[in-house]
Order: sequence, then C-alpha cells, then structure tokens
Amino acid sequence: MIKISLVQFTPHFCAPDDNLKLIASLLQGTETDIIVLPELCTTGYSFLTMEEAQGAAEGPDEKSTRFFKQLAHQHQAMVIAGFVEKHEEKVYNAALVALPNGEVKVYRKTHLFFREKLCFNEGNSGFFVVPHPLKDCNVGIMVCNDWRYPEAARSLALLGADIIACPSNLVTDVWRIGMPARALENKVFVAVANRCGTETREMEDGGTQTLTFTGGSVLYKFTGEPIEQADKTEQRVITLEIDPLLTRDKYFTQYNDLLNDRRPEFYLT
Repeated sequence: MIKISLVQFTPHFCAPDDNLKLIASLLQGTETDIIVLPELCTTGYSFLTMEEAQGAAEGPDEKSTRFFKQLAHQHQAMVIAGFVEKHEEKVYNAALVALPNGEVKVYRKTHLFFREKLCFNEGNSGFFVVPHPLKDCNVGIMVCNDWRYPEAARSLALLGADIIACPSNLVTDVWRIGMPARALENKVFVAVANRCGTETREMEDGGTQTLTFTGGSVLYKFTGEPIEQADKTEQRVITLEIDPLLTRDKYFTQYNDLLNDRRPEFYLT
C-alpha cells in the first residue's frame, strides 16, 4: 500500500517565492509517499510570449528544483510538480520529478495547448516511468493536455506504470470524461492535480485574456471511478491510500487481457 497526495491551490502569477511557501504550508504535517502538484505550479499559467516564459524559466540547480528536492527528502516521498524549465536555449512546460534519494528527472509536455504553442518549445523527453525508490510502485507522468491523446497514457501503461500522475491547469470540464477513460482502458490509477482560480492578462492588442481553472483534483481508480475529488475552488490536499499492485493483472475477463490482446498490426499511426 502507498499514500498519494494531490495538491490543489491557486498559484500567484510569476511569484514563485509565494507559491513555494504556499505549497510548503499546505503540505505541512502530511504523511505520504507521492505528492502530485499542478502544472506550472511555481509560476502560474498565463504566459503570452516565449520571451515572458523564458524570463520565468529555471535551470536544474535553481530555487524550485532545490525546494522540491528538499520537499521529497523531508516527506520521504516522490514529488511531481509542474514548472517552467530552461534547458540550453529552449524553454519547456515541464514536470519535475524529485525523489527522496536526491535524484531528479524532468518530463517535458508532449502536446501543447492553445497559446502554449507561442510560449514553449515542444517537449522532447518522451514518456517514461519512474520507480518509487522506497515502494513497489511505478509512476508515469503526463501533463494536462496530454490526456487528450490516448497514446500518451497507453505508452505509460506499456512501460509498466501503476499510476499516471497528471499535473494540470485545466480550463474546461471535458477532461472529466477523458481522464477516467484513460484509467479504465489501461487499468491504472490516474492522479489529476488541477489548479483553481482565475488569471487575467492584458493582450498586445489591448484586449484581455481571462482563464478560469476548473479545480476538481481527483484520483481515479483503475476502473475509471473517482475515489475522491476536490471541488472547483478549494485549496486542499487530498491524501489517499491505494494498492498499486492491483493494476498489474490486466485481465478484465478470464479470457481478455487489456495489453496482451492488442493487435497493433491493424492500428493506424
């Protein structure tokens, strides 16, 4: 059995110090093995240009990475957190994975959404699974809009994920249809850490862009059913105990195995 915690809150735009303090406060006293935070949780979401995103980006040894490494050590937990990554001359919408042994990995969002295409380079990390160093549990990572592409979750299932962690900044409710499907069709837990709140930015043409994030952070069981879900506006940590080993038998009848019954020779790519 493991404990997994989903953190839902409203980040302050381009105020990483305030956001890191809020994250530490929300998690104070939490006993858990995996912590999942929202997409771009250190900076907020509504960048308008790549130059603006580059100004908020951080490299591997900067403040946010140090903070999440310390958080992982303090809680003896795997920490998955969205941030703006600076790598060489490029900037990525990324998820940092900090392990309690000090190791850090980075997933770069594969499927950019809306104006993200103007602000970030396309992710090039590919999909991968991270074994928990202290528990028998394998965690795959995708970010927000990746959920719309069944190939993302299926790739992680084929790599052996028991849990798919999905840091998110979701602005519609259609994901409430798709995310549980990703859990059901792969027989995995899906942990969605979404943010709440509203961001309004003034555009170059004098208009405004207002985005309201839909909250509802949720852990879906491998049957597609929600185990527990936050409401749309609350700042909250959901901590649940689950058994990741239950996902490894992919049979759903005595004759049907979700992964072994696939016939990829007939699939189009």
